[in-house]
Amino acid sequence: MSRTNDLGRDEIPRLVVKLAIPTMLAQLVNVLYSIVDRMYIGTGVGDLALAGVGICAPIVTLLASFGSMVGQGGAPIMAMKMGSGNEKEARQVLNNGFLMLLILSAVLTSGFLLSKNTLLMWFGASDATFSYANTYVTIYTAGTFFALISGGMNSFLIAQGFSGLGMATVVIGAILNILLDPLFIFVFHMGVAGAAIATVISQIVSCLFVLDCLFSKRMPVRLGWGDFHVSVMKRIVTFGFSPFLILASDSILLIVLNTVLQRYGGPGEGDTLVTCATIVQSYLLLITMPMGGITLGSQPVVSFNYGKGDAERIKKAILCITGLCVTFCILMTIVTWTVSPVYVQLFTEDPVILSRSVIYIKRFTFMIIPLAVQYPLVDETTALGKVKLALFCSAFRKFVFLTGLILLPALLTADAAFFSEPVADVVSATMTSCLFFHFFPKILKEREKITI
Repeated sequence: MSRTNDLGRDEIPRLVVKLAIPTMLAQLVNVLYSIVDRMYIGTGVGDLALAGVGICAPIVTLLASFGSMVGQGGAPIMAMKMGSGNEKEARQVLNNGFLMLLILSAVLTSGFLLSKNTLLMWFGASDATFSYANTYVTIYTAGTFFALISGGMNSFLIAQGFSGLGMATVVIGAILNILLDPLFIFVFHMGVAGAAIATVISQIVSCLFVLDCLFSKRMPVRLGWGDFHVSVMKRIVTFGFSPFLILASDSILLIVLNTVLQRYGGPGEGDTLVTCATIVQSYLLLITMPMGGITLGSQPVVSFNYGKGDAERIKKAILCITGLCVTFCILMTIVTWTVSPVYVQLFTEDPVILSRSVIYIKRFTFMIIPLAVQYPLVDETTALGKVKLALFCSAFRKFVFLTGLILLPALLTADAAFFSEPVADVVSATMTSCLFFHFFPKILKEREKITI
């Protein structure tokens, strides 16, 4: 197991590409976890079942956000320690992150299983969709331990320069999920339950793979047990709170979106709109997850060189990362306006849902190019240790989105809620860019006075 990436000496453009592309592809494949489930459910079980699984999306997202908090909070700290040559403290961060994920998985599993019935009704379930949502979320939540460990610990693997192994962790689980879904849904006739079981089995395999890698003696910073400190855990939470907020608030926004669509759509129409929203959200993941893979996969370059104190490499890295994101979103804009009808046909044969979903996808993703600036600036600000600034930028975007969700359907029509995303994207990207260019020079000057 050789690490092919030297975070402190390799040429920046090539290094960013080598780290970002595998992680981007891994996240693209990871999207298939949800898309394949929803695709098979929509065509094999029905549109109401698809709406039911869509209602579970906030819970799935919220669970994932806790894994991101630990993984994306601890990985930059570990990379900084490695950059400054302090491998003992880097290992301490890794061990504490693992313990945090163990504790969180136990608490979250019990908490969600006890409250799932109430939560599902709050999240926009109707009498017609509740049974589907309840079945899916019960099975999925039971596998929380494996989801959190595989997602959270994978960030520590990537932070050590093993982007290929990080990609393999995700790809193995996603491919297995793709293979198991039709088996459980169509061959064993298990419907929504089969989709959930396939996902949990896939996450178990991913979990075992990433732990095997981190326990390997050939790993520069090897996972162990002990040297736990509350202060280290607090710092991980501090660093990880911004990515946690991004995903957790996404969960809240999904809840509000489904609730608003049900309320203003009314009986029948509400379920139709929620079904469309499920398809739209699945498509958006094809953009945001790979872009998150670019920014988070290359984050170790920024954190490592921040620990090393190399300002020029930091500047070049952020420029390259932003350029990759913009290029990717330009490509996805072209895909959206040409291929989205084919994509929607994978989920439904209903002509009304099909035509409306295509319209809503184009509306929802209209401003993804400004979003391509928002993502790297927020994530690389986190990599530089300026969590409060990154947190504000994330929270501001969510606030604008939430305001749109509340006001637009009330003032116009129920489906006006789909305009909230592009409005939030362009407003928040402008704000984040202004703040970044103002504070970035000061951040580099401060680094000269800091001992990591």
